[in-house]
Amino acid sequence: MNAEGRDVVWEVFARKAYEEPLHHVGAVTESDEDLALVSARSIYDEQPWIQMIIVPRAAIREAIRA
Repeated sequence: MNAEGRDVVWEVFARKAYEEPLHHVGAVTESDEDLALVSARSIYDEQPWIQMIIVPRAAIREAIRA
């Protein structure tokens, strides 16, 4: 568990080529970053990604609000 005693939702983004934008490919729920990295790589390995990043959902900020 994280410092607050609960799991964190991590959003997963990846790309197949550096010229492409990052695409949201899914999310994983894990208690820390290392576990989230392992989970993301094992769950979303169906494509030959050249880059994959994870971001804690709580760190995402809304740019436009309806």
